[in-house]
Amino acid sequence: MTEFIAGAKAPDFSLAAQDGKKYSLKDFKGKKVVLYFYPKDDTSGCTAEACSFRDNLSSVKKKGAVILGVSPDPVKSHEKFSGKYGLNFPILSDESKKMLTDYGVWQEKSMYGRKYLGVVRTTFIIDEKGKITHIFNKVKVEGHTDEVLKALSE
Repeated sequence: MTEFIAGAKAPDFSLAAQDGKKYSLKDFKGKKVVLYFYPKDDTSGCTAEACSFRDNLSSVKKKGAVILGVSPDPVKSHEKFSGKYGLNFPILSDESKKMLTDYGVWQEKSMYGRKYLGVVRTTFIIDEKGKITHIFNKVKVEGHTDEVLKALSE
């Protein structure tokens, strides 16, 4: 598993989103990027997190940042999820799990004694030059957007 520390260079990526476009990290040079990884479209925690980012997008933009969500769900699933909740930012599909692995968020998890591989909810803030400034591991959805907005102000 890749361990990142603040100041590390963020791995580049190129993935399709629900809007039919492909996005890569270099598309956002000169902007801060809030890159959040979540396990699954249309589940309670993931929906709450996405809707919180949706509702606070203007505050994030005021701080010179963009939001990108990433999960292993296919683009079609992202289209439905985004449409259902009016999500106003790109959600990237990483079915190959390459980006999830590159960022170290594809890990062994355990539920009810069963072990499986899945996405550990994690958020990275990447600065205008592509360096990681903040890492939020094992994110608790409640209050997370406020933590991100505070970090963007630093």
